[in-house]
Amino acid sequence: MEQKKLNSVTTHHKDVLNLEQESWRIFKIMAEFVEGFEQLSNITPSVSIFGSARFAPDHPYCDLAEQIANQLSNAGFSVVTGGGLGIMEAANKGAFKGNSQSIGLNITLPNEQGGNQYQDISLHFRHFFVRKVMLIKNASAYVVLPGGFGTLDELSEILTLTQTDKTRLVPIILVQSAFWHGLLNWFKNTLLANNTISQEDLNLITVVDKPTEVLETISDYYRELEK
Repeated sequence: MEQKKLNSVTTHHKDVLNLEQESWRIFKIMAEFVEGFEQLSNITPSVSIFGSARFAPDHPYCDLAEQIANQLSNAGFSVVTGGGLGIMEAANKGAFKGNSQSIGLNITLPNEQGGNQYQDISLHFRHFFVRKVMLIKNASAYVVLPGGFGTLDELSEILTLTQTDKTRLVPIILVQSAFWHGLLNWFKNTLLANNTISQEDLNLITVVDKPTEVLETISDYYRELEK
């Protein structure tokens, strides 16, 4: 009987500690949201650029990202990335050389070596989902270059939020048609064919290959809105 009471007390103590830890974790998550909103709310207009951290700096995709970001920056758009290496570093570098701000939303991930040096504003996040909200929330356009699971996760989130009207409609631009060809065919031949998405959902996406086409797509979109 005494042993049962002891076990009950021990279990209760562990439950209280776990609750305290979870409560503290919630406060830390809230603090990340507050800091992110405060730092980014006045940085407009901005374009969020997504892509893999695994490409070497001399990879053609990185050169493409740098050109795109530099043109956007010189056109008055702040550039926001995940702050890592590869395409993110290239995009921050291009923006850093331009006339507008280069912003990195950094996070520690197992396969990334850390943030890049081309950031006028650097924010650091513990939680992946908080950073994703910050990348999506205030953007005037999304530019998605080749990437892996993380990039696909971000693209899927953007498409879902736009499809369900949980975020405002802005250009969603995929860069490098050859890279995205298989995925887009699957969207059309499998998802659309089975009525799990509509043709209007597919129309949310614009595919380009040249750096100039990114800025042209964004400019044309907002020019049409002003009419």
